[in-house]
Amino acid sequence: MEPGGTSTPLTDDLTVRLRPVAEPDLAMFRRFCTEPGLIGLDWSGFRDAAAPARRFAVDGWLGTDDGRLVVEVEPERGGAGIVSYQAGRYSGMASYWEIGIVLLPAWRGRGIGWRAQALLCDYLFQHSPAQRIQAGTHPENVAEQRSLEKAGFQLEGVVRACEFRAGAWRDGYLYSRLRDDPSPWDRPGE
Repeated sequence: MEPGGTSTPLTDDLTVRLRPVAEPDLAMFRRFCTEPGLIGLDWSGFRDAAAPARRFAVDGWLGTDDGRLVVEVEPERGGAGIVSYQAGRYSGMASYWEIGIVLLPAWRGRGIGWRAQALLCDYLFQHSPAQRIQAGTHPENVAEQRSLEKAGFQLEGVVRACEFRAGAWRDGYLYSRLRDDPSPWDRPGE
């Protein structure tokens, strides 16, 4: 894996790759807006299914402060899910990226998620001066916690009552990866 690259070998001649959103991917985006449970714990109710196409028409989901990339598994070349990034700021010039991921159920549990998130970090560190990338997850989402850790993130702590989900305010876990943290690609066997 080259630093700043956008693909990494998986297993059985499969490769995880990130690429810009293309018009055929909008069907997957519409599904995320309208199929309860498809995105797991992050389902927050029905959303405007036409909104992803409107955003695509504006900037192809490649905005200055936020965006989406498609997680693709080669050689199948189909979209396995999406990764997202959004700019944030703590104070003054201290900016960071908040990232997220959603994979279609058929692609979960295969090591694709941690690789896609590590690739996204490489991409953001390569193309922006941000020192920090952070990601939140649910305390009950153990698979995503492991994925973030494999992608080089460290648990920072609990963010109390940060999300309204399923009729109640719930806590979340906050993870971060700094520019100088060891790359997951430098670990043996990865």
